[in-house]
Amino acid sequence: MPIPRYAGYSFDLDGTIYLGDQLLPAAAMVLTQLRTEGRRIAFLSNNPTRTRAQYVAKLRGLGLHAELEEVINSSYVMVEWLRNHAPGAPLFVCGEAPLIGELQAAGFQMSERPGEIAFVVASFDRTFSYRKLQIAFDAIRAGARLVATNPDRFCPVPGGGEPDAAAIIAAIEACTNVRCEVNVGKPSPMMAQSISTMLQLPPTACLMVGDRLMTDIAMGATAGMDTLLVLTGDSSRADLATAPHQPTYVAESLAELVV
Repeated sequence: MPIPRYAGYSFDLDGTIYLGDQLLPAAAMVLTQLRTEGRRIAFLSNNPTRTRAQYVAKLRGLGLHAELEEVINSSYVMVEWLRNHAPGAPLFVCGEAPLIGELQAAGFQMSERPGEIAFVVASFDRTFSYRKLQIAFDAIRAGARLVATNPDRFCPVPGGGEPDAAAIIAAIEACTNVRCEVNVGKPSPMMAQSISTMLQLPPTACLMVGDRLMTDIAMGATAGMDTLLVLTGDSSRADLATAPHQPTYVAESLAELVV
């Protein structure tokens, strides 16, 4: 049965549009067709190790059309959440340079002084160290709040994966006995709201397309979007049996979107 057309489409990136540095089959054709029809497009990523501008550069480098106003990543949602709840607050970030740079550009001050840190931001951090854990520990014991960019346990890479933000969050929670208050990445409703705002469409007019049942499909389903699971990345048909949120559609590749 053909998948009906929607006014807006939200595409996860890694595992859906590309894998590592390789464009996945049919991605370019599908995006070109949807744009020709006037459909609105958003690109999503839980990965905060690239800025939105860097995602645009990567997509263009793979031969795809992309604009900054079409890209949402967990760094962007974290910046927006902090702007709304604690503008200019001093932060300690267990994260990499792109995330720190985006927070600084939004007016947030970085600090390593536990008594003045308002929020510890846990994220995907391949530079995580015992020193960072100690500062986070001391800051939280002094009253800082723990928030996070994304809940992913691992980041898929060709041939395997890398431990992701969940590992950093768990380390901080384990030593402080404090739970992370807010996690803004998929499947958070905060990221879903960012999609609706960016596309200027209600959730019911959008299709969420992704390769992960626990993030992409769960977020779309709880936000009221129809969802498409593509079997080009993390989740398989076998995983559907135990998934708490079932996709509206399942496809072997993106090509089935425009059949």
